[in-house]
Amino acid sequence: MKMGPKAQNLIEWIALRANLYPLPMGDAQCMLTLSKAILVAFKLDIFETAKDSSQTIEQIALKTKLHPKGLRSLMNILTSLGYFKYKDGKFGLTKVSKKWCLKDSRDSVYNHNRYIGSCWDDLMNHVEEYLKTGKGLGIHETYTEEQWNWYQLSMEDLARFTARLASKMAPMPSNPAEMLDIGGSHGLYCVELCKRYPTLKATILELPQSVKKAQPILAKFNMGDRINYWTGNALTDDFGENRYDLILMSSLMHHFSAEQNIKVSKKVAKALKLGGYFVIQEFLRSETSSKMDQVGIITDMTFNLTSTSGTWSLNELKDFQEKAGLIHYKVNKFMGLLFFVQVCAKKV
Repeated sequence: MKMGPKAQNLIEWIALRANLYPLPMGDAQCMLTLSKAILVAFKLDIFETAKDSSQTIEQIALKTKLHPKGLRSLMNILTSLGYFKYKDGKFGLTKVSKKWCLKDSRDSVYNHNRYIGSCWDDLMNHVEEYLKTGKGLGIHETYTEEQWNWYQLSMEDLARFTARLASKMAPMPSNPAEMLDIGGSHGLYCVELCKRYPTLKATILELPQSVKKAQPILAKFNMGDRINYWTGNALTDDFGENRYDLILMSSLMHHFSAEQNIKVSKKVAKALKLGGYFVIQEFLRSETSSKMDQVGIITDMTFNLTSTSGTWSLNELKDFQEKAGLIHYKVNKFMGLLFFVQVCAKKV
């Protein structure tokens, strides 16, 4: 997927083709403004104001306690992006907004965008320092109480989009008894896997500050008899030996260095039963080429800013597993998130 300016008429198309449009100026100013406008719209509940019916500027301003002049600027941006439609003096939600932006939508990304908004300034202010030092912020050591809350809710948004498919794709031995979800926080992957395999029980290994915010999310599924938390640290705790049929590690390796990932993978290999599987779910770093996925590239920069390592390539993820003595099994891709994959290895 690629982002960028799109011509709306023949003259603009010619200007783009002929390199007459000042692309760096447009990218720098427009993209920044668009991003901030969307994040602010979520924070101020702009989408919720038109949930039931189209609204005038005055009606939206009254509900949000915003100034009509400033609000009109924001609504024009959101309309140009396709989040609202304008007709007869009123702004109404489009199909995109109804599906993705409303709080109670099954597919809502509201929490994710609130999380991004809560740490956006910190991330952007760190870009220059990251480029000089190669070191990210290390968010797990710097988050405020509020950011921890939005972070966990954001992870739930992503998992809600991927967990059911993940449970179908992940390899599993027959009649599995136990699985370990390293860094599984909200537990949605465990929930879907336990639904799929009636004999399975799951343990989620998480940091104490994460468990505090994640427990209420898991509690909604009433699976306390089959899913439990283990408060600890993947880098320092021992996982046991010959215990688990499946060990899942989702969206965590981008927080660890190569040495740490190899260390964790070796502990995983020890803890797996023979025939058990180690499944890594990660956003892949795009290899340098003329056809790189732009969303994947931007995601890589974001993870580099937030963590100590950033995203890894497919070959690097395979290498972590192989250095632990596991045999590569297969790679599964998620529809709609082509740069988010399952890298599966087996203990033989």
